[in-house]
Amino acid sequence: MAEYDTNKLVEAAKNARKFSKAHYSNFRVGAALVTKNGEIITGANVESSSYSLTICAERVALTKALTEGKESFSAIAISANDGDFCPPCGACRQLLFDYAPNIDVILTNGQENKTYKLKDLLPVAFEESKLSKR
Repeated sequence: MAEYDTNKLVEAAKNARKFSKAHYSNFRVGAALVTKNGEIITGANVESSSYSLTICAERVALTKALTEGKESFSAIAISANDGDFCPPCGACRQLLFDYAPNIDVILTNGQENKTYKLKDLLPVAFEESKLSKR
């Protein structure tokens, strides 16, 4: 059984979209990350006029959680304003894998949800074990 309420998490992701700063694309994304003890941390995408500096909602939620001392997560829900499922980009998948490799990734189109294991979305991930320790 899941350690979180999917509907509550999806609703938090939808609500997080209100805080999106998508001045250039108008593609608003909200994410809601839930800790193992049930606390929900939200994030929204923040765009920059220097497009490569844009940060996705998933990474905002994760970095916010990590810098608030949270380290153990169950799931992340992702909601975009275009009415379609919005999977995490490659950079988000990698950062999530670094800190929460076993989480569920819940995608919503506003009508239905699809749930995946992060490891299924990033099957051959770059892992810490590949880095040399000095």
